[in-house]
Amino acid sequence: MQYRTLGRTGCRVSAVGYGMWGLAGWSGSDDDESRQSLRLAVERGVDFFDTALAYGEGKSETLLGELVAECSDKPLYVATKVPPKNREWPSRRGTPLSEVFPADYIRKSAEESLARLGRIDLLQFHVWEDAWAQDLSWQTAVEELKRDGIIRHIGISINRWEPANSLATLRTGLIDTVQVIYNIFDQNPEDELFPVCRELNVGIIARVPFDEGSLTGVLTKDSVWPDGDWRNIYFTEKNLIPTVDRVEKLRPLVPAGMTMAEMAMRFVLSNPDVATVIPGMRKATHVKMNTDAIDPLPADLLHRLKDHRWDRTPTAWSN
Repeated sequence: MQYRTLGRTGCRVSAVGYGMWGLAGWSGSDDDESRQSLRLAVERGVDFFDTALAYGEGKSETLLGELVAECSDKPLYVATKVPPKNREWPSRRGTPLSEVFPADYIRKSAEESLARLGRIDLLQFHVWEDAWAQDLSWQTAVEELKRDGIIRHIGISINRWEPANSLATLRTGLIDTVQVIYNIFDQNPEDELFPVCRELNVGIIARVPFDEGSLTGVLTKDSVWPDGDWRNIYFTEKNLIPTVDRVEKLRPLVPAGMTMAEMAMRFVLSNPDVATVIPGMRKATHVKMNTDAIDPLPADLLHRLKDHRWDRTPTAWSN
């Protein structure tokens, strides 16, 4: 495993972290299998674990809390998120902060997560609007959480396909990390967000390296999921068909002996601005595959992958 510094936190975290949404919010998850995968990840050097109170309404946090207690002799980094009080993902333009993250609610959520996790190294807002940047209520709330030892660091998780909807907030100087979608298709964080993060020493957590599974190369235009699986909402016909078409154009670029999933992971980690990438890993095979895919891609391949950038804007199905 390789380790990188998570911005101003000063923490050295594994380049491959563990995204824990799929352990509680996707069909096909199995608790015993999840526990085995988590333990294997620790054995292979993973020390950054990203969960959220909303993942299974605390189930994912409970699984991580068990792991933290079991591995008390290991320096695991625990990151979780405060869900929006109005339960709207993503946040909506014009919604006042008081409806999404009122100060008393921020604290209540943090304390609830702390009870499950045992500690919180990083607390993140699960949605964000840059219009809230100067609102003193969230600023005071997180400063008090730090003062009282409930959290160590604070971050924001940026809405899908709008990485610049954070820049004013970063310039408050109060944000330690940002979590953003970054992959072969979604390269636009490189335009404005990453340079500001470099300037302010804000740690970057890259999520969705496989574009919700498309960049593993296994989806087809006929792919379906069980009832209740979130991917049925994301991969509507309007998204699934053009996505598969773009994936097919990528296939000739996959080097011999490499899978498309490995290429996708290595693309993200080829960017030195990224401190850690957090793929979902529900199975031991996922852990092995992702923790092996840490070496940068060759420069010529990176250059060719730049041509596959896909600039998208938020839609009704892209939450």
